[in-house]
Amino acid sequence: MNALQRSLFPPEYPARPGYKYRATSAQAAVAMEPHVPTLRDRCLRVLREHGPRTADEVAALIGESILAVRPRITELARQRKVVDTGIRRQNAVSGKGAIVWCAVKERP
Repeated sequence: MNALQRSLFPPEYPARPGYKYRATSAQAAVAMEPHVPTLRDRCLRVLREHGPRTADEVAALIGESILAVRPRITELARQRKVVDTGIRRQNAVSGKGAIVWCAVKERP
């Protein structure tokens, strides 16, 4: 892990929200922390029930901000619960290419 990654991801990441080592970023992570497990679960459920989606598409389906959802998708990827499909789609708002994510199948 390089210095930039260490500054963005505390040792507890992805179990706890990541943040930059600045007071405002840390405060935002602390404020978000109680909501993260539920929001992460909702994102994963969307990918399991609706199939591969971009983070922005997941946000739209659950009615949450892309700023709240994108980090949750990154956390799920770190936990190996979602994977990059290799497909890219244009985001409706920005027009930029976005990763299409899919849920990893659960083992019985």
